[in-house]
Amino acid sequence: MASTSASRSDGVTGRIKRAASNLYSDNQALVADIRKSLNLMKDIAVDLEKDNQSDMVKQLESAVAELIETHENCLHRSSAIQSVGEAYRPGPELTDFKKLLDTEFEKVKSTSSSSPQNHPLMHQFQQAVWNVHHAGQPMPGEEQEDIVMTSTESNIRNLKCPITGKDITELTDPVRGLDCKHIYDKNAILNFIKSNHGNVKCPESACPKMLQAKRVVCDPLLLFEIEELRTSSRQAARADGIEDFTEAEPQGEESP
Repeated sequence: MASTSASRSDGVTGRIKRAASNLYSDNQALVADIRKSLNLMKDIAVDLEKDNQSDMVKQLESAVAELIETHENCLHRSSAIQSVGEAYRPGPELTDFKKLLDTEFEKVKSTSSSSPQNHPLMHQFQQAVWNVHHAGQPMPGEEQEDIVMTSTESNIRNLKCPITGKDITELTDPVRGLDCKHIYDKNAILNFIKSNHGNVKCPESACPKMLQAKRVVCDPLLLFEIEELRTSSRQAARADGIEDFTEAEPQGEESP
């Protein structure tokens, strides 16, 4: 009888984990869509600034701040979904999953102290607008070395696959561990897990998390973040090229 009860409990736990995984993936897709919208708003703001329509840029900046807050709430919701899916165990009473998720959401949200105005995504927006008329100059109140920031800094934990050594921007089939958030080449990590009997510690240095094949996935946000990283790298390379060119001293003609 105890064995049957335990089996039912394991079955329920498994179904909840699968449901949480699906919900997490859907929520991450929403986060990716929000990021795309923010990039589009940034491009529009640049065009408006080129036309010297500063008032409209300010209005757009206010809308960006609201969308960033929504973006952060979606990320907190993803974390809450993941935590509930991992920690849930059925009890004698019916579970109020909405209350469970809301409680976890508030717990996750309470650990975040950043405001939309201080968010890296807002910095990207303001920097793009500033560069229209002040390219190469630091924004007021900032040092030059503080300018380069990307919205992916807090989400991308590693820039190279710890197994193949490839830059993650070069991976054709990237995946991310749901537990440790490290990124790998799909075939490499699945073969690594298989060769270690399906349960192994993450190969990233100093990471204590264990990996399972079913918890190494490619969510929609991952592909978007990697593409953002590629774009950021290309823009940085162009900026360096322009800086090198402008700083080069012109070669004067030699006097006879």
